[in-house]
Amino acid sequence: MMLMPSCRQVSDLLSERLDRKLRPMERLRLRMHLAMCKSCARVEGQLLLLRKAMSELPKWRRDS
Repeated sequence: MMLMPSCRQVSDLLSERLDRKLRPMERLRLRMHLAMCKSCARVEGQLLLLRKAMSELPKWRRDS
């Protein structure tokens, strides 16, 4: 894998970050890409917003 990941690879890393802790090199590559790509940074913001919204739902609503 190249040092600078593609948008597709960043999308995968953003999803994986929800399930596991990324390795240091993965985190570095992700940060580098997000600093330069506004589209991917926007996707990251949307994922974080969804995660926050889901965490604030009452448990009984999430189980439905």
